[in-house]
Amino acid sequence: MVYIGGQDKPAGDIATSDDCPFCRAPSLDDATGLVVARGTSAYVVLNLYPYNPGHLLVVPYRHVADYTDLTPEETVDVAELSRTAMRVVRAVSAPHGFNLGMNQGAVAGAGIAAHLHQHVVPRWGGDANFLPIVGRTKALPELLDDTRSRLAAAWPDVAATRR
Repeated sequence: MVYIGGQDKPAGDIATSDDCPFCRAPSLDDATGLVVARGTSAYVVLNLYPYNPGHLLVVPYRHVADYTDLTPEETVDVAELSRTAMRVVRAVSAPHGFNLGMNQGAVAGAGIAAHLHQHVVPRWGGDANFLPIVGRTKALPELLDDTRSRLAAAWPDVAATRR
């Protein structure tokens, strides 16, 4: 119902960190903010408007719009968290593949263009394509809080096996 009602969906361009949901989420407790894991300079959060169950976003803490403006440390943290996110989703949900990507700028499809975020979207054979998202129709078989709980619980074990 959150998806249908557009609750918490930002309106217009978010130029400042004061209005940015990606700046706000890390200040909340993990369950409320849908945060799955926290790194040194970036964190992993469930997409409030997912394309598929387990759709994660890897987000730098710093309010930065362009990938080329990331510090070397932020770049590494975003990459490592993206890799671990894929491993965790594989362990929890066994997807057949993934879509990974960043939409740079509103014209490229970024819903929140002012704060960079990497999408980690699990895919299964026969799942819906992106057309239902454009058409604003999507059936999701699991509540976001349930998905966040399962992924967050698996994160430490999966992350530890890769060190």
